[in-house]
This record gives sequence, structure tokens and C-alpha cells, in this order.
Amino acid sequence: MAAASSSDYNGCGAESNEANSKWLDAHYDPMANIHTFSACLALADLHGDGEYKLVVGDLGPGGQQPRLKVLKGPLVMTESPLPALPAAAATFLMEQHEPRTPALALASGPCVYVYKNLRPYFKFSLPQLPPNPLEQDLWNQAKEDRIDPLTLKEMLESIRETAEEPLSVQSLRFLQLELSEMEAFVNQHKSNSIKRQTVITTMTTLKKNLADEDAVSCLVLGTENKELLVLDPEAFTILAKMSLPSVPVFLEVSGQFDVEFRLAAACRNGNIYILRRDSKHPKYCIELSAQPVGLIRVHKVLVVGSTQDSLHGFTHKGKKLWTVQMPAAILTMNLLEQHSRGLQAVMTGLANGEVRIYRDKALLNVIHTPDAVTSLCFGRYGREDNTLIMTTRGGGLIIKILKRTAVFVEGGSEVGPPPAQAMKLNVPRKTRLYVDQTLREREAGTAMHRAFQTDLYLLRLRAARAYLQALESSLSPMSATAREPLKLHAVVQGLGPTFKLTLHLQNTSTARPVLGLLVCCLYNEALYSLPRAFFKVPLLVPGLNYPLETFVESLSNKGISDIIKVGATLVPCGR
Repeated sequence: MAAASSSDYNGCGAESNEANSKWLDAHYDPMANIHTFSACLALADLHGDGEYKLVVGDLGPGGQQPRLKVLKGPLVMTESPLPALPAAAATFLMEQHEPRTPALALASGPCVYVYKNLRPYFKFSLPQLPPNPLEQDLWNQAKEDRIDPLTLKEMLESIRETAEEPLSVQSLRFLQLELSEMEAFVNQHKSNSIKRQTVITTMTTLKKNLADEDAVSCLVLGTENKELLVLDPEAFTILAKMSLPSVPVFLEVSGQFDVEFRLAAACRNGNIYILRRDSKHPKYCIELSAQPVGLIRVHKVLVVGSTQDSLHGFTHKGKKLWTVQMPAAILTMNLLEQHSRGLQAVMTGLANGEVRIYRDKALLNVIHTPDAVTSLCFGRYGREDNTLIMTTRGGGLIIKILKRTAVFVEGGSEVGPPPAQAMKLNVPRKTRLYVDQTLREREAGTAMHRAFQTDLYLLRLRAARAYLQALESSLSPMSATAREPLKLHAVVQGLGPTFKLTLHLQNTSTARPVLGLLVCCLYNEALYSLPRAFFKVPLLVPGLNYPLETFVESLSNKGISDIIKVGATLVPCGR
């Protein structure tokens, strides 16, 4: 990587002038045929020779033919097929023995495949779940030829719609078959036992007992059946099991398993749950207004990207610290950690072809790419400490190296409180009246509070009396009859002596229309004249507003006014 030239890049720089950029363009291959996301990228010294490689869990074009690829520089060193789509990739140390070479863990389907020196070492499978008793009973009946395949399909579809537990893979495959293929499938599989297997949705690592960078780590798995599993790094047994209200999709951990740790899980229900050591259920919950698209821990702050094109910062107790709006949709997120300068920041890949780097809510840098970036990874690659690796939506590979002289400076804002907060306010001196008032409040605080409560109760009593009087005099905008829920609102327009009276009638029921309604106006004929005081209302559809208009002429030249009452009467159809 140190000898890579920037001429291979073909004009994919962050700025128009490379001299002003903080990045060196090391490599760009738009035809690399790498389709993955950030969770399936990992950098590690897999052979202990100081040469860091890139591990890629490749989904394949269109999600077909998933493969495990290991890149050295811009070239693919090894490539092997995978039985299922990869969910996450991670590197970790399993033991303290020399040589200290990290192992590679790749989560795919219900299994975690562990490699050492790029050779298969161990395969961990998730424990099987108990099958649905009704589903088991149906397959037993099919085994004894008591039901035909068509009845079996109808019953399995009914179970899938009503049962909380999902069906087994065997039943799901059976429901996808055509009618002509069902009988052969039943004869082939009816003697097999029903097995219900969950799959891994996310994976990360947790230090075992030391916080050192080269300490032994445990694997933390999130599964489709709403559980978190912590695996022993040597025996691969389950050390801890925790339950969640929803399926986890992103994980962030801090601390050590044997001492104290905190785990944050972003789930499909749009919430983030915080768990601690020895807790089987979440301790805190962060409710988001949209679905999360990424979760990164920066020091003690949880940075969450959402589908509302925004970044949010939260504490581990769920308090929101800040929000930053993005110019486009967020496709991927990852952590940028520069050890030489002690910098931790968040990288976000946007749909408009930008990669933005934030420290808290301060924008540090913007990188422009020729295609939308779908995965990001920053760290030591080859022999370069600060290397940024990106893959694009079209399968391209972009490699950038951070210049050793580059310093990230916040654009347009400074870290910490604004400068206006440090200015002293011109607070006036305490007057004699203020001091006397303060002493009076201290001495008579109880009596003042009682007087306030008395006035508050009197205000509530007057409001209740006024409301009751409005109901008794039919001044309420809501209908007093419980038979037909109607809402009537009157609007008077004009300065006089002629006014325009508009009656807005609305059916407030959920699904029942109103038919045969009559509306009439009751008024003092000595004071007012209405050319139309009687309305025959059409069919009232629930939720719609029906305006009824008429004119009112004031007959008094002395300015005398009175109330015009509006009544609605339901008349049976045909009368």
C-alpha cells in the first residue's frame, strides 16, 4: 500500500485539487465486483507478518453466489464460496499463546465460521428452537397419510398467519411449491423431523477480561429470535444469553465481559436497547422517530443514523445530545479512529455520492465519490496506518490514504459551548423591594401556595359551570344525542346589517353514514330575518365536512342582538 500511486484513481478525489485534499488517491477499480456492506468488512494481520489484509464477506451480484474474499492491496488474494449470505465479519484473538495471530469469524445463516491462518478452524451453529406443536402434528398426519397435500398447505398457511412462532424451513419450502410438486415433496420429507432454526442478524466482539488492544475477545451474536448470545473465545460455548423485545440489527459494546460491560442494540422496531452485565433484559430504551440505518459508539456517545436523513447523538441512558440533518439518505456508517492524534469520528456514506466525516455534530471533511458508497472501513491496511476503504453500489473499490500531515478542523463551528455563553450578563443589583419580597415568600410560602390552590380550584369550578351551561342551552358544537355522533360548527361573516351564516356539519362516526337529517334555525323574528331557515341535509359520509350557507338580516336599528339556535333532527326515510 505504501507504493500505491494516485494515478490509478481516475479522478475520484474529494476535492478538485489533490494538493488541497487530506487524502491520497491510492486505488480505484469500478469493476472490482465487490458487493457488501460495512458489517462484512474487517482489517487484520491474519498471518502475523505485519501485513494487514482486507476481509470481505461478498454478497455477490444480486445476492447470488456469496463468497469470502481476502484482499492484499488492490488484489484478491484468496476467495472461497459461502453456503449462505454473510451477515457480519469480525477478527478477534482467541488465546494468549504465541504466535498472536487473530482469528476470522464470519456469520452466515445460522452458523459462525471461524478461520485461523485463512483455514477453516471451527463452525459454531446456533441451538435449534422447539418447533410449533401444531406444525409438528400436521406433518405427523401427513406421514400417516391422513391428510392430503392440499389440506396440509391450507393448514400451514393458517398457522403462518396466526402463530407467533415462524414455521420451519421445511414448511416454508413446501408452501412455495406448485400444486403438482407438493405430493412428491411430502413423500420425500414426511419422515424427517421438524427443525426450526434461527439465523444470525448481527455480530461484534467484546473484550474478555482486559481492555488492551491485543486482548482476548468474545463474540457477541444477535439472532432472528430476539436474543443476544455471548460466546466463549476458546470453547465456543454460550457464556450469556439476553432477550430483546425485537430483532437486533446493529450492535455496539464497551467494557469487558468478566468485569463490566454495556451493550447497545438497535432493533427493527425502531428502538435502541441498552443492556449491562448480569441483566437478562434491557435496562434503558431509546425510542427513535424512524428506523435506524447505523449505530456507532464514539467515546461515550451513541451516534445513530436514521431513515429521516439525520444523525442523532445519545448518552447511554437515552438522553438526546444533538441532531444533524444530512443532505441525502444515509446508506452506511462506520467509525474513523486515528490513534496517532487520538481522533474518533463517524463516517457516513450518503446516496448523493458523498462521504461525510463528523466529530459530534461538527463536520470535519467531505469526500466526493463517482458512485454511492455502500460500505466503509478505516484502519491499518498493508503497512499504512490510516487507510480508508470504500465499496460502491456498482461493485467498485476505492482505497484512500490519509496524509500524515492532515489535520481535521471543524468547519464553521467549534467544539463546546458557543462564545456567547462565556459573556457576562448585565444583571442589575438587588433592590430593597426584591429583598423584602424574597423574605416574605420564605416566611409565608405555605399561605401563598394555599391561596394559589384556592384560586386554581375556583377557576376549574367556573369553567365546569360554564361548560354545563353551554350543554344545557345547546351551545355546544357537539351533538347531545348519543345515537348519531354529529359535530356542528357555525361561522358568522359580515359587518351588518346583513350577515352570512355558514353551518359546518360533520359525521364523527368511524364507519356509519347518517341519512335523513334536517337542520332548522330558531330565532326571534322581531330581530332577525332569514330567507332560508330550514335545510334538508344530504347523506353524511363519516369524516367529511358539509357546509350549509344562509343569510341573516338584522331588523333592529338599535343594535339589539339575540341568540340563533340551530337544531338537527333525524327523520326516518320516507317521511
